[in-house]
Amino acid sequence: MMGESYKGLDSEIESALLDADLFVKYGAMQRAINRLQQAIARYPHSIELRERLREVAIMLKLPGEAARQCLMLARLYIERENFDAAHERLLEAKQHEPRISIAAGLEAIRRARRPEQSRPITASSVAVPAAVFAGDLSLISIFDVVQVLENARLTGVLKIVGGEREGRILFNDGQIVGAEHAAKQGEEAFRALIEATSGAFSFEQSADPFPVTISAASNTNLILDALRQLDEERKDAEFRREMGGDAFP
Repeated sequence: MMGESYKGLDSEIESALLDADLFVKYGAMQRAINRLQQAIARYPHSIELRERLREVAIMLKLPGEAARQCLMLARLYIERENFDAAHERLLEAKQHEPRISIAAGLEAIRRARRPEQSRPITASSVAVPAAVFAGDLSLISIFDVVQVLENARLTGVLKIVGGEREGRILFNDGQIVGAEHAAKQGEEAFRALIEATSGAFSFEQSADPFPVTISAASNTNLILDALRQLDEERKDAEFRREMGGDAFP
Protein backbone atom coordinates (compact mmCIF):
# COMPACT_ATOMS: atom_id res chain seq x y z
CA MET A 1 0.00 0.00 0.00
CA MET A 2 1.24 3.47 -0.87
CA GLY A 3 0.96 6.52 1.32
CA GLU A 4 -1.14 8.39 -1.25
CA SER A 5 -3.98 5.89 -0.73
CA TYR A 6 -4.30 6.99 2.89
CA LYS A 7 -5.43 10.54 2.05
CA GLY A 8 -8.86 11.36 3.40
CA LEU A 9 -8.55 9.07 6.43
CA ASP A 10 -8.57 10.28 10.01
CA SER A 11 -5.20 11.93 10.62
CA GLU A 12 -4.28 9.50 13.43
CA ILE A 13 -5.15 6.47 11.30
CA GLU A 14 -3.21 7.91 8.37
CA SER A 15 -0.22 8.56 10.64
CA ALA A 16 -0.28 5.00 11.98
CA LEU A 17 -0.43 3.55 8.47
CA LEU A 18 2.46 5.70 7.27
CA ASP A 19 4.52 4.80 10.34
CA ALA A 20 3.85 1.11 9.74
CA ASP A 21 4.87 1.41 6.09
CA LEU A 22 8.10 3.09 7.15
CA PHE A 23 8.87 0.34 9.67
CA VAL A 24 8.20 -2.32 7.03
CA LYS A 25 10.43 -0.52 4.53
CA TYR A 26 13.36 -0.68 6.94
CA GLY A 27 12.65 -4.22 8.09
CA ALA A 28 11.37 -3.31 11.57
CA MET A 29 8.41 -5.64 11.22
CA GLN A 30 7.62 -6.08 14.92
CA ARG A 31 7.54 -2.31 15.37
CA ALA A 32 5.08 -2.13 12.49
CA ILE A 33 2.90 -4.74 14.23
CA ASN A 34 3.06 -2.84 17.53
CA ARG A 35 2.23 0.49 15.90
CA LEU A 36 -0.80 -0.93 14.12
CA GLN A 37 -2.06 -2.75 17.21
CA GLN A 38 -1.85 0.45 19.24
CA ALA A 39 -3.85 2.31 16.60
CA ILE A 40 -6.44 -0.48 16.36
CA ALA A 41 -6.96 -0.29 20.13
CA ARG A 42 -8.11 3.31 19.52
CA TYR A 43 -9.89 2.69 16.23
CA PRO A 44 -11.14 -0.94 16.34
CA HIS A 45 -13.53 -0.41 13.42
CA SER A 46 -10.88 0.80 10.98
CA ILE A 47 -10.75 -1.54 8.00
CA GLU A 48 -7.59 0.17 6.72
CA LEU A 49 -5.66 -0.50 9.94
CA ARG A 50 -6.79 -4.11 10.16
CA GLU A 51 -6.05 -4.81 6.50
CA ARG A 52 -2.53 -3.46 6.93
CA LEU A 53 -1.98 -5.48 10.11
CA ARG A 54 -3.21 -8.56 8.26
CA GLU A 55 -0.65 -7.93 5.49
CA VAL A 56 2.22 -7.45 7.93
CA ALA A 57 1.21 -10.56 9.90
CA ILE A 58 1.35 -12.57 6.68
CA MET A 59 4.80 -11.15 5.91
CA LEU A 60 5.98 -12.16 9.38
CA LYS A 61 4.38 -15.61 9.05
CA LEU A 62 2.06 -15.10 12.01
CA PRO A 63 -0.97 -17.18 10.95
CA GLY A 64 -2.84 -16.70 14.22
CA GLU A 65 -2.71 -12.91 13.99
CA ALA A 66 -3.53 -12.99 10.29
CA ALA A 67 -6.55 -15.22 10.97
CA ARG A 68 -7.69 -12.97 13.81
CA GLN A 69 -7.62 -9.90 11.58
CA CYS A 70 -9.40 -11.76 8.76
CA LEU A 71 -12.23 -12.67 11.12
CA MET A 72 -12.54 -9.12 12.43
CA LEU A 73 -12.45 -7.77 8.88
CA ALA A 74 -15.19 -10.18 7.85
CA ARG A 75 -17.38 -8.79 10.63
CA LEU A 76 -16.67 -5.20 9.59
CA TYR A 77 -17.35 -5.95 5.94
CA ILE A 78 -20.68 -7.58 6.86
CA GLU A 79 -21.65 -4.42 8.77
CA ARG A 80 -20.87 -2.43 5.61
CA GLU A 81 -22.79 -4.95 3.47
CA ASN A 82 -19.65 -5.82 1.49
CA PHE A 83 -20.49 -9.51 1.55
CA ASP A 84 -18.02 -10.61 -1.13
CA ALA A 85 -15.10 -9.13 0.82
CA ALA A 86 -16.43 -10.68 4.04
CA HIS A 87 -16.64 -14.10 2.42
CA GLU A 88 -13.12 -13.77 1.02
CA ARG A 89 -11.67 -12.88 4.43
CA LEU A 90 -13.47 -15.77 6.12
CA LEU A 91 -12.02 -18.27 3.68
CA GLU A 92 -8.60 -16.72 4.13
CA ALA A 93 -8.90 -17.01 7.93
CA LYS A 94 -9.50 -20.74 7.52
CA GLN A 95 -6.40 -21.01 5.32
CA HIS A 96 -4.24 -19.28 7.94
CA GLU A 97 -5.63 -21.32 10.85
CA PRO A 98 -7.40 -24.51 9.67
CA ARG A 99 -8.43 -25.43 13.22
CA ILE A 100 -10.92 -22.60 13.59
CA SER A 101 -14.51 -22.81 12.39
CA ILE A 102 -15.94 -20.15 10.08
CA ALA A 103 -19.46 -21.59 10.03
CA ALA A 104 -20.84 -18.77 12.18
CA GLY A 105 -19.38 -16.13 9.87
CA LEU A 106 -20.76 -17.80 6.76
CA GLU A 107 -24.18 -18.04 8.41
CA ALA A 108 -23.99 -14.34 9.37
CA ILE A 109 -23.37 -13.47 5.71
CA ARG A 110 -26.31 -15.64 4.62
CA ARG A 111 -28.63 -14.00 7.15
CA ALA A 112 -27.44 -10.50 6.22
CA ARG A 113 -28.03 -11.17 2.53
CA ARG A 114 -31.49 -12.71 3.09
CA PRO A 115 -32.73 -11.27 6.40
CA GLU A 116 -36.37 -11.95 5.57
CA GLN A 117 -35.74 -15.70 5.37
CA SER A 118 -33.86 -16.27 8.58
CA ARG A 119 -33.51 -15.12 12.15
CA PRO A 120 -30.84 -15.83 14.76
CA ILE A 121 -31.31 -18.98 16.79
CA THR A 122 -31.58 -18.28 20.51
CA ALA A 123 -32.17 -20.45 23.51
CA SER A 124 -35.70 -19.02 23.80
CA SER A 125 -36.56 -19.62 20.13
CA VAL A 126 -36.34 -23.39 20.26
CA ALA A 127 -37.71 -25.98 22.65
CA VAL A 128 -34.85 -28.14 23.82
CA PRO A 129 -34.41 -30.76 26.51
CA ALA A 130 -31.65 -30.54 29.13
CA ALA A 131 -29.27 -32.66 27.05
CA VAL A 132 -29.13 -30.45 23.98
CA PHE A 133 -26.19 -31.66 21.98
CA ALA A 134 -23.96 -34.74 22.00
CA GLY A 135 -21.59 -36.53 19.67
CA ASP A 136 -18.21 -38.04 18.88
CA LEU A 137 -15.15 -35.77 18.80
CA SER A 138 -13.54 -37.95 16.15
CA LEU A 139 -16.39 -36.92 13.83
CA ILE A 140 -16.98 -33.30 14.80
CA SER A 141 -14.26 -30.99 16.10
CA ILE A 142 -14.53 -29.19 19.39
CA PHE A 143 -14.20 -25.91 17.46
CA ASP A 144 -17.40 -26.66 15.55
CA VAL A 145 -19.15 -27.66 18.78
CA VAL A 146 -18.25 -24.29 20.30
CA GLN A 147 -19.63 -22.50 17.23
CA VAL A 148 -22.96 -24.32 17.51
CA LEU A 149 -23.34 -23.41 21.18
CA GLU A 150 -22.30 -19.81 20.51
CA ASN A 151 -24.80 -19.43 17.67
CA ALA A 152 -27.59 -20.78 19.87
CA ARG A 153 -26.51 -18.53 22.78
CA LEU A 154 -26.85 -21.42 25.23
CA THR A 155 -25.93 -21.48 28.91
CA GLY A 156 -24.67 -24.79 30.22
CA VAL A 157 -21.85 -27.30 30.50
CA LEU A 158 -19.98 -28.97 27.64
CA LYS A 159 -18.59 -32.26 29.01
CA ILE A 160 -15.77 -34.15 27.32
CA VAL A 161 -15.38 -37.78 28.39
CA GLY A 162 -13.75 -41.01 27.30
CA GLY A 163 -10.70 -39.58 25.54
CA GLU A 164 -7.20 -38.59 26.55
CA ARG A 165 -8.52 -35.27 27.81
CA GLU A 166 -11.60 -35.07 29.99
CA GLY A 167 -13.17 -32.01 31.51
CA ARG A 168 -15.83 -29.35 31.27
CA ILE A 169 -16.22 -26.05 29.42
CA LEU A 170 -18.77 -23.60 30.83
CA PHE A 171 -20.92 -21.29 28.71
CA ASN A 172 -23.05 -18.25 29.52
CA ASP A 173 -25.28 -17.25 26.60
CA GLY A 174 -22.90 -18.98 24.19
CA GLN A 175 -19.79 -17.31 25.59
CA ILE A 176 -17.07 -19.45 27.17
CA VAL A 177 -16.66 -18.32 30.79
CA GLY A 178 -14.81 -21.21 32.43
CA ALA A 179 -13.12 -24.59 32.01
CA GLU A 180 -12.01 -27.49 34.22
CA HIS A 181 -9.53 -30.24 33.40
CA ALA A 182 -7.94 -32.43 36.08
CA ALA A 183 -6.54 -29.93 38.59
CA LYS A 184 -6.46 -27.12 36.02
CA GLN A 185 -8.95 -24.27 35.88
CA GLY A 186 -9.70 -21.38 33.54
CA GLU A 187 -7.66 -20.74 30.43
CA GLU A 188 -5.03 -23.36 31.31
CA ALA A 189 -7.74 -26.02 31.42
CA PHE A 190 -9.30 -24.69 28.21
CA ARG A 191 -5.99 -24.98 26.34
CA ALA A 192 -5.79 -28.63 27.33
CA LEU A 193 -9.38 -29.41 26.38
CA ILE A 194 -9.37 -27.87 22.91
CA GLU A 195 -6.74 -30.40 21.87
CA ALA A 196 -9.22 -33.22 22.42
CA THR A 197 -9.70 -35.17 19.18
CA SER A 198 -11.26 -38.34 20.59
CA GLY A 199 -13.93 -39.28 23.10
CA ALA A 200 -17.51 -38.14 23.43
CA PHE A 201 -19.01 -34.75 24.18
CA SER A 202 -22.37 -33.76 25.57
CA PHE A 203 -23.88 -30.40 26.41
CA GLU A 204 -26.43 -29.85 29.16
CA GLN A 205 -28.27 -26.59 29.63
CA SER A 206 -28.30 -24.70 32.89
CA ALA A 207 -30.94 -22.30 34.16
CA ASP A 208 -28.34 -20.26 36.02
CA PRO A 209 -25.17 -18.60 34.65
CA PHE A 210 -21.73 -19.66 35.85
CA PRO A 211 -19.08 -17.57 37.61
CA VAL A 212 -16.66 -16.10 35.08
CA THR A 213 -13.11 -17.49 35.30
CA ILE A 214 -12.31 -16.90 31.62
CA SER A 215 -12.77 -13.39 30.23
CA ALA A 216 -12.27 -12.96 26.49
CA ALA A 217 -13.59 -10.53 23.91
CA SER A 218 -15.05 -13.48 22.00
CA ASN A 219 -14.82 -17.25 21.77
CA THR A 220 -12.85 -16.84 18.55
CA ASN A 221 -10.24 -14.65 20.25
CA LEU A 222 -10.00 -17.12 23.10
CA ILE A 223 -9.48 -20.05 20.72
CA LEU A 224 -6.90 -18.22 18.60
CA ASP A 225 -4.95 -17.14 21.69
CA ALA A 226 -5.03 -20.68 23.06
CA LEU A 227 -3.85 -22.17 19.76
CA ARG A 228 -1.05 -19.61 19.53
CA GLN A 229 0.14 -20.44 23.04
CA LEU A 230 -0.02 -24.17 22.36
CA ASP A 231 2.02 -23.73 19.18
CA GLU A 232 4.61 -21.66 21.06
CA GLU A 233 4.83 -24.31 23.78
CA ARG A 234 5.42 -27.02 21.18
CA LYS A 235 8.12 -25.00 19.45
CA ASP A 236 9.80 -24.32 22.79
CA ALA A 237 9.68 -28.03 23.69
CA GLU A 238 11.18 -28.98 20.32
CA PHE A 239 13.95 -26.41 20.78
CA ARG A 240 14.75 -27.75 24.24
CA ARG A 241 14.97 -31.29 22.91
CA GLU A 242 17.27 -30.22 20.11
CA MET A 243 19.51 -28.33 22.54
CA GLY A 244 19.77 -31.15 25.05
CA GLY A 245 16.80 -30.46 27.29
CA ASP A 246 18.37 -29.73 30.67
CA ALA A 247 20.77 -27.16 29.26
CA PHE A 248 17.99 -24.59 29.59
CA PRO A 249 16.07 -23.97 32.82
